[in-house]
Amino acid sequence: MVELLAALSLSAAAGMRVALPLLLIGLLHRDRLWATVPLLSHIPPQIVLGVLVSWSLAELLISKEPMGLRILQLVQLVLSPVVGAIAGVTIAQTAEVANSLVWIMALVSGLFAFVLQLVQVGWFFRLQGLPLSVVFLQDFLCVSLVLFAFDAPRQGGLIALLLFWLAIRSSKEWQRWYYERITQPQSKRKGARMKDKG
Repeated sequence: MVELLAALSLSAAAGMRVALPLLLIGLLHRDRLWATVPLLSHIPPQIVLGVLVSWSLAELLISKEPMGLRILQLVQLVLSPVVGAIAGVTIAQTAEVANSLVWIMALVSGLFAFVLQLVQVGWFFRLQGLPLSVVFLQDFLCVSLVLFAFDAPRQGGLIALLLFWLAIRSSKEWQRWYYERITQPQSKRKGARMKDKG
């Protein structure tokens, strides 16, 4: 159970940023670097470090610009399930979980990261951008969740589950908003548009 909470914490971080969690995993295990991380363990550490540092800096800098954030979110939407699955396998291998559970943790972690990333993209397009304070909060949460995954998995897992609950609430809010737009009379919608333009 603790391993699952740790995997959820790490995959939640992958649902916010893609390269930063992988970089932090290597930095936290300085003696082994990415030896327990699938795929990355077969690449020379110098190359992995260079790519992840560059990509993490790009994530941190580009995410502060609306246009850059839009491109970044589309890339993260595609890669987040992969990085989430890698995070789940990494936790499973570190905790020496039975092989039959490794794939389940990988699947759950990948889907969890994808759902969180999908919610962020949804809010971005609904609000026509994210406030800068929210972007900084994402960076802070991403780093915190990686640290919690290895040092305090229960707390990290609880934060991840809270984020999942917020994602479910968001989907209900979108359904309500979409239903109101569909059922709203055409004349009111035209009036609202004219008011926005004015």
